Amino acid sequence: MAAELTRCQLIERSIITKYRKVLWRPFVEAVKRYELIRAGDRIAVCISGGKDSMLLAKLMQELHRHSDVPFDLVFLVMDPGYSPANRAQIEANAALLEVPVTIFDSDIFAAADSTDRNPCYLCARMRRGHLYSKARELGCNKIALGHHFSDVIETTLIAMFWGAQLQGMMPKLHSTNFPGMELIRPLYCVHEDDIIAWARYNGLEFLQCACRFTASSAYHEGGSKRKEVKELLRALRQEDPNIEKSIFTALHAVCLDTFPGYKTGGVDHSFLEDYDKIE
Repeated sequence: MAAELTRCQLIERSIITKYRKVLWRPFVEAVKRYELIRAGDRIAVCISGGKDSMLLAKLMQELHRHSDVPFDLVFLVMDPGYSPANRAQIEANAALLEVPVTIFDSDIFAAADSTDRNPCYLCARMRRGHLYSKARELGCNKIALGHHFSDVIETTLIAMFWGAQLQGMMPKLHSTNFPGMELIRPLYCVHEDDIIAWARYNGLEFLQCACRFTASSAYHEGGSKRKEVKELLRALRQEDPNIEKSIFTALHAVCLDTFPGYKTGGVDHSFLEDYDKIE
């Protein structure tokens, strides 16, 4: 008689069976399309405790088990000042999902809480710096973050509407402050709605933003620009279900010849630089 599967095994199985088309396949597609993993990599999978990073950890585990490309994984959790209850929830989920996390502490929440100038931006920058530093200390050459397809689309629209620039979110980046380190986003082709469906199907509860500041300010999602963009996209999907796919495809087919200005390498350029060279 076959042994009964554990809850973790059932959750893992759901990724490669029920949710294979919407989670596993687009994950593998991103890894291959953008060449995110190479032989010999040691990757720190950064776990915030939310649904995205926890799914990323499970996908990376599954890939590690079956990939022909040899690479190593570290599952890194930074505690930026979580409440005891939130930290306990992260630890409990990691144990349930059999993710062997390495936890280290920082005081990022306290530092971000002490400023009135875009604390969310400051928090994100400080988080990344701490993660790079700890990952390098552990012998890693890459960190993997849980940004997904929906983040890519939303960030692009936010930058255009409120940042006055056409700017995307790259699937991988070289670190400017930590030479030899890279950031990769293996969930780049995975939709947030499918991550939510997977979590609900398996009865999993993850952290939302656990920052004390956002819980009581306009930066909370209830008043954020990201929430406005989510609602806009939801409305647009009623008219065209493929609207987000069109935006995503456009990011891969930018026609610089049709733009009056662009920036590359931090330098601004104008179409006038080459205009008179074409007769």
